[in-house]
Amino acid sequence: MGTIRTLVVDDEAAARRRLRRFLDELPDVEVVGECEDGREAVACIEGRAPDLLLLDVQMPGLDGFGVIERVGAGKVPAVIFVTAYDEFALRAFEAHALDYILKPVERERFRDAYEHARTQIGNARAARLDRRLHSLLDELRDGAGQHRVSRLEIRSSGRTFFMRVEEIDWVGAADNYLELHAGRETHLIRGTLSQLEARLDPRMFVRIHRSTLANLERVKELRPLFNKDHVLLMRDGTQLTVSRTYYEHLLTRLRE
Repeated sequence: MGTIRTLVVDDEAAARRRLRRFLDELPDVEVVGECEDGREAVACIEGRAPDLLLLDVQMPGLDGFGVIERVGAGKVPAVIFVTAYDEFALRAFEAHALDYILKPVERERFRDAYEHARTQIGNARAARLDRRLHSLLDELRDGAGQHRVSRLEIRSSGRTFFMRVEEIDWVGAADNYLELHAGRETHLIRGTLSQLEARLDPRMFVRIHRSTLANLERVKELRPLFNKDHVLLMRDGTQLTVSRTYYEHLLTRLRE
């Protein structure tokens, strides 16, 4: 088999760099592009015809499943999903024989997934993959929202308590921890923003920056800044920066 043309799609720059590093270690890979959102990915797939797609599931605006729906399951290349999704989604991936990698991505697991994809690319797989993708999308869409958490476990000063997610105003990433801001209180939990975002109800929480999630029920006002960025004013007076990457998706959600 010749060179495998690969497209990397992830809204987090650090995640893309990690995947690129692993790809650079392989002898038969040509990276044809990197995309930071679903809409850009659709254009790249249609314009560059990659053999393999490393596709993040959780992205603003158009997620990984939306990318497949937009391109068409019969036209999409071999897929390795990169995901922080819950056990329900993982069971769905496994049932339909599509490969996936859990974040944070480990080198050995990446290489196993790559070899699996390499075999798929070498086989006459189009019709089978088409059916599997359609089945996966149907199952995940039917189960959307059924496995969202309603409480988060907080451990602090030797005690454990549970916070209802609707009490959270916004969430900020801080190294390997997340800061949960609820009124005048701030609590720390371990994890990444993508992992937490996958567990929260997307109708309530939306990404407004690569390091910030906001509770839409706590939003008071969206204000423009002079440099085309925006700031989100929360009910408690907190001002949160909205990056241009997430602005359109946020605006759509606020108008719903």
